Amino acid sequence: MEAVHEAGAIPLVALRSNAVIRSQLLRANEAQLRLQAALEMAHLENVQAYVGLRGGANVSELSDVPSDRMSLYMEQVVKPVHLEHRVNHTRWVVLRSPSAAMAQQARMSTEQFEDYYFRVCTLDYPRMAEAMEPLRRRMETTDRVRIRAPGTDLSFSIRDMPAVKCEGRRNLPDGECYTAPVRESVEGTITYNTASLYLGTTFEQVCLTFEGGRIVRASGRPQDRLDRVLDSDEGARYVGEFSLGFHPYIREPILDTLFDEKIAGSLHFTPGQAYQTADNGNRSRVHWDLVLIQRPEWGGGEVWFDDELVRRDGRFVVPELEGLNPERLG
Repeated sequence: MEAVHEAGAIPLVALRSNAVIRSQLLRANEAQLRLQAALEMAHLENVQAYVGLRGGANVSELSDVPSDRMSLYMEQVVKPVHLEHRVNHTRWVVLRSPSAAMAQQARMSTEQFEDYYFRVCTLDYPRMAEAMEPLRRRMETTDRVRIRAPGTDLSFSIRDMPAVKCEGRRNLPDGECYTAPVRESVEGTITYNTASLYLGTTFEQVCLTFEGGRIVRASGRPQDRLDRVLDSDEGARYVGEFSLGFHPYIREPILDTLFDEKIAGSLHFTPGQAYQTADNGNRSRVHWDLVLIQRPEWGGGEVWFDDELVRRDGRFVVPELEGLNPERLG
């Protein structure tokens, strides 16, 4: 608050509790959530910037909220207020506040995690942005992408899709470059090798098979919740984002998407809503960043652009992209 005042701005504060949200959702109905969305939208429509500072809560607090209530919340509140309005019509940044709970997720002491947190969040992002530019250009001139890894052989087109550098302006930490597949072009299977916390539930061993861009088979634990997420709406079975992650200091997953999607040598392939900045037309109340790490200790893997190998085992092997390898960014 002091920093906002010193900048000459007016701070408006909304404090949230996952425990309170859980209690609300257990008894929520559509009329209640529509009113909540209208109030939150009025808040956002009267500000110029949004800072989401999150952390310290029980990350599984919403795990026992029934799927139909969670789906209603995503449809009535999250999709219109955040995915459609806040992301596209405000200046925003989302970051974490280091806490004992996050340290526990990361299997670190609190002090060790705090040191790690500030190290990854204060990377030289202008340097990273410069190193990212050749990848952005390369993605925007690529047609066919192929991804290979254990349990994964996936192909799709990104022809004529914009590519967007994530360089510390929206997320902290940051370190990815994303685009979107042509919606109906995705064919094959992808097996994600990291656990994912989504809507309060931890999912593991998720494997998706695509035909004509649509997820036609899905397996993972818990299977019933996975099926319900993918059945949220028609767009949840199509992909809205493809991204390569390369933050040099983020090496292992900590069950926090803000960190895990930037892991060095990773990619994420995201069922659900596309961003307007790289828009393949897919619309959904879901946006689920599922992560595949391709470094050797995670089974390795390859990324091909138009029949040329551009990344092997998590390392860029094309000269103009080697500036994104860890030793060049760290």
